[in-house]
Amino acid sequence: MSDHQKETAFLLRCLRYEDRAEHQELDEKIARLERDDRCVRRSVWLMAFLTALALSGLGYTTVLIERFPPDTSQLLPKIISALGLASMICLVAFVGVRLVYRIMLDQRREECRQLVATIIESRLATPVTSSMRDRCVAEAKTPRAAGEIAASSAQPESPAQS
Repeated sequence: MSDHQKETAFLLRCLRYEDRAEHQELDEKIARLERDDRCVRRSVWLMAFLTALALSGLGYTTVLIERFPPDTSQLLPKIISALGLASMICLVAFVGVRLVYRIMLDQRREECRQLVATIIESRLATPVTSSMRDRCVAEAKTPRAAGEIAASSAQPESPAQS
């Protein structure tokens, strides 16, 4: 599983803690988008394979063209070229469709994050307003132990300070 799939599975699992129609609808949308994305991804691989096959076939026919009968010598390269061109066009189109599906899936994942955050906020107490950085700054300004205070006051002043 990719990171996107793991994150989506986690968010959907968190979303199932509340049984609302909105959550089920979002779950179905995400499942449909993932299924469509897998289908388009397979189509991209198929078109890439057909393009590579057409290019290798075209290279093969140009090397061995004099061994073919004269009446079919131009037909085979034209068929292979048409197959290669069609598969390249489909490859570009499928890559575009896959990008659109990824954008739509990212939008649905963001909706899912927001709904999960709402669920967590409703089930837990209100979050602490101070951030972790504010706590670290406050701890750095205050002495860590009483022993540090005693040690810092017990040091004699240097002659330059008096």
